[in-house]
Amino acid sequence: MRSIALILASLLALPAAAQDLMTAEEFDAYTRGKTLFYGRGGTAYGAEVYHENRRVVWSFLDGDCREGEWYQDGQLICFVYEDNPDPQCWSFSRGTGGLIARFENDPQTTELYEARDGDEEMICLGPKVGV
Repeated sequence: MRSIALILASLLALPAAAQDLMTAEEFDAYTRGKTLFYGRGGTAYGAEVYHENRRVVWSFLDGDCREGEWYQDGQLICFVYEDNPDPQCWSFSRGTGGLIARFENDPQTTELYEARDGDEEMICLGPKVGV
C-alpha cells in the first residue's frame, strides 16, 4: 500500500516538474545577447553565444565553433548546427546558479549546468586550411 502511495505521489509531481521547464520565450529572454559557459561534473564542457533571431554559435572550448539556430519543439529547445542537421534537443530549467540543461536525445541524459555568464569571450579560430 505504501508503494502505491509513493507511485501516486510521484505521478502527481510530474506536472509540477514539467512546469519548471523554460518556455521558448523565457529561454530567449534569458540567453539572448549572452555567452554562456556550461560545465558537467565539475569540468568545463562548452560555451554558446546566443544572438538575435535564435541564432547561436557553439564550441567545446577547443577553438572550433559551429553556427546554428534553435527552435521550440513541445517543451524542448532543439538546436541544429551547420555541420549536423539532426536536432539536438534539450530541456532547460533555472537552478539557483543559472540554467540546467538536460540532453533529451540520449537515454543516459547528459546534464549540464551554467558555469558562468561570461564577460569572457568564446574563442573561435578560423577555418582549418591545408597547405
